[in-house]
Amino acid sequence: MDAIPHSSEDSRRRELGAFLRSRRERLSPETAGIACGARRRTPGLRREEVAMIAGVGTTWYTWLEQGRDVRPSVEVLTALSEALRLDAVEKRHLFILAGRQQQERREAAPEKVDGPLLHMLQSLVLQPAYVVGRRWDVLAWNPAAVAVFGDYGLLEGDTRNIVHMVFASPHHRRLLVDWEELVRVVLASFRAESAKYVGDPDFDRLIALMMRSSPEFRDWWPQRDVARRLSGVKHVRHPSAGAMTFEHMSLSIDDGSDMRLIVYTPLAEQNSIAKLQKLLDALPADRRSA
Repeated sequence: MDAIPHSSEDSRRRELGAFLRSRRERLSPETAGIACGARRRTPGLRREEVAMIAGVGTTWYTWLEQGRDVRPSVEVLTALSEALRLDAVEKRHLFILAGRQQQERREAAPEKVDGPLLHMLQSLVLQPAYVVGRRWDVLAWNPAAVAVFGDYGLLEGDTRNIVHMVFASPHHRRLLVDWEELVRVVLASFRAESAKYVGDPDFDRLIALMMRSSPEFRDWWPQRDVARRLSGVKHVRHPSAGAMTFEHMSLSIDDGSDMRLIVYTPLAEQNSIAKLQKLLDALPADRRSA
């Protein structure tokens, strides 16, 4: 007999039900705070026990496990995640299967660039690269980035922030060809990514500082433009090497943080590769390691 065709939505619902059942069966009654008396035939929790803990109807939860066309809300999915003691990865998987956007609470935890990422950063010898945090503060960088963009180690606090540099630093304004076009994209991308941190004191302080420091920022920020550009071409006018062209790419660090690795690859155009090598050769010894 031919198999009955299933839509992708049917498959997703069945996978959601199977995932819930697998998490239920692995959770012991003792872990869930349920007294375990007589011998149990069901491994883990019973459906009615999960429903009771999550505050939903047993029949409705049974339908959910059976892959029927029921649509749990964000609040119900959160309750089920807590009832089944899901970790962060399992909770995210549950929300994806349910076709819901997880409401993430973003907290301003300390940001740290771990050893493996630092090692990779330093291995990019002919590619200027740096790591930025959730607020686009530069957290780590390599010697090639120092050679092209300047020594980030000489900057402190808000001045080591990408938004602050492109808007308020005279050096970066001279360095960046097509400055206005570039910084408008930077600003729109920053607004899009900072939506997760609306009301965060560190973001509010930076925005207030920029409103005081840059007339362009003051004029453009209220326009509320948003963009998401992860790659492109950047032209620079280096004070000693002259015109250079780079292809740049923004890569997310998949560790639960909002850190990104920004990499610039010099192009053959304007002899950029050879110019970068000369800049690296000219760096003082103490600036050849970030």
